[in-house]
Amino acid sequence: MTNNLKAFLNMIAFSEGTSTIKASDNGYNVIVGGTLFTSYQDHPRKRVFIKRINDYSSAAGRYQLLARYYDAYKKQLGLKDFSPASQDAIAIQQIKECRAIDDINDGKFADAVAKCRRIWASLPGAGYGQHENKQADLQAKYVEFGGVLA
Repeated sequence: MTNNLKAFLNMIAFSEGTSTIKASDNGYNVIVGGTLFTSYQDHPRKRVFIKRINDYSSAAGRYQLLARYYDAYKKQLGLKDFSPASQDAIAIQQIKECRAIDDINDGKFADAVAKCRRIWASLPGAGYGQHENKQADLQAKYVEFGGVLA
């Protein structure tokens, strides 16, 4: 994994608000809304009502993956659990599916964010009606996490 990809994953976790929860395992054990789960054996599959979107979400983990997507990626990638390594593998696969890996590795941060915003609602321009972070703030975090810009 390149330094730029590590920095981008850290930026996503920051943007999603998981890695900033002090009692968490760097965001890997966070359920949407900020509560924590205790076992990495499986996705926690807890549905939480989110008032601001007036709907339920099963998002969990460092990258806030929905349970239904976990099941598909678990099978596709041959994963055994919802461990930090599995969560990272899924996030990397999602980035690949967005065709953003080369942009990340080449330091084309804005292009990568634009390609990945359909996956992570907290990225600028996502359009899901949830809080979106500012591009400049996320870019600063990416650089802080060791990412290099083109």
